Amino acid sequence: MTTALEKLWTAYEAAAATGGALCSRGGDPKRWDAEEWSAGGISIDTRTLKPGDIFVALRDARDGHEFLQYAFDAGAAAALVAKAPENAPEGAPLLVVGDTLEGLRDLAKAARIRNFGKRIAVTGSAGKTSTKEILRAILSSAGVVHAADKSFNNHWGVPLTLAKLPMRCDFGVFEIGMNHPGEITPLTGLVRPHAAIVTTVAAAHLEFFKSVEEIAEAKAEIFSGLAPGGVAVLPFDNDFFPLLKKRAEEAGAASFVSFGEKDGADFQLLNYQADGAGAQLKAKIKDKIYEFPSGIPGRHQATNMLAALAAADAVGAPLEPAIRALADISPTEGRGARAQIIVDGGEATLIDESYNANPASMSAAIGLLGASELEAGGRRIAVLGEMLELGPDAPQLHAALAEALVAAKVDRVYAAGQLMRHLWDQLPPNMRGLHAGDAVGLVGPVLDMVAPGDIVMVKGSNASKVSAVARALKDSGKKENIEGRA
Repeated sequence: MTTALEKLWTAYEAAAATGGALCSRGGDPKRWDAEEWSAGGISIDTRTLKPGDIFVALRDARDGHEFLQYAFDAGAAAALVAKAPENAPEGAPLLVVGDTLEGLRDLAKAARIRNFGKRIAVTGSAGKTSTKEILRAILSSAGVVHAADKSFNNHWGVPLTLAKLPMRCDFGVFEIGMNHPGEITPLTGLVRPHAAIVTTVAAAHLEFFKSVEEIAEAKAEIFSGLAPGGVAVLPFDNDFFPLLKKRAEEAGAASFVSFGEKDGADFQLLNYQADGAGAQLKAKIKDKIYEFPSGIPGRHQATNMLAALAAADAVGAPLEPAIRALADISPTEGRGARAQIIVDGGEATLIDESYNANPASMSAAIGLLGASELEAGGRRIAVLGEMLELGPDAPQLHAALAEALVAAKVDRVYAAGQLMRHLWDQLPPNMRGLHAGDAVGLVGPVLDMVAPGDIVMVKGSNASKVSAVARALKDSGKKENIEGRA
């Protein structure tokens, strides 16, 4: 999270924003601790709370009110609560509201209103977090940028990120996710973006949708929150581009800008060339040709970069400094970050793509593995966990990955989970490494199998636990992270 340039909230500002009551249990009657605090941040988790944060006691899987003592022991400036419970420390400042999630949303709305910067919202079936991080990097060349450090894109993550928006901040970037219809609408209405991106529309969360077209309709909800004069940033190559554009028009978008590889895209990728741990790109941007390096490999990441450049340009960031900033971007953990790991007699490369998966992102990761250059004697190895929430089409969608694996010239596949059995049955026999019932069952065999010169890519849904394989590989012999271009 971008460091605030000043105190984020005073007691009276937070009370005015939420309509809450400032109070404390007991304390020194000669002091005004309940009213004179100020906070530099906001937290919903006492494990990551920083001294000076407001602790928001959300009621979710656990009731945050149970952790007030831990919050103040960690240095909380105050707590946003729905009651003043008996376990509240003596004299600890409290801000009491009717509902803490609504109170957090009220803080978010007030933070948005008092800030005069530009806001960008990002959604899509894949690439949301990567695009958010690309935007953070390229907008930093034009001013102070605020964005969540993690993938905070749900009903509490978006208001939490917005509530932390500093008053004097030039750009705010907000990732908005969903797995049911109607979830994006209230979040984009809270953010009110000046530019809204749909990275792509693909099969994801099909367990909760009847078709990919319904997913497109849900993603298009992001345009309903556009601020007056707002710009819709659209994936030109996607089958649902016409639908997305129509919904953006109906939502009142003032203008549209497209990105992709096909002729006609406003930000068009003309050529992609893998280059070590990065890539060289050639693009036509607003009728001008640019050639530039990227610190992140992957053709799918190249289109994410064009989406980010289009949005940055739409909110007034200078284009050429933004393009230059792409050379210094590095993949984030679980989203393509690379590490050299020491194995018997040499080194191997880990590509950690273990943060979630759907058919689109899985195919992109397999393509990234295929484009990676091997050392003499090295092998391309894919370690794959299940893709979840795909509904009745899940078996076919898993089986269909075999084509991408063959095209990428993958040498061995290690797969975990019942759904991955459908892929396993479609693989050529010489490509089969091991199928296990769960990801833990792959850890030992994968560690034993990796040899010098190999490139190992790990990918799967979070709930597949395939990230355990990536962690084991790192812990077994990590030498150093490869940051950006080699």
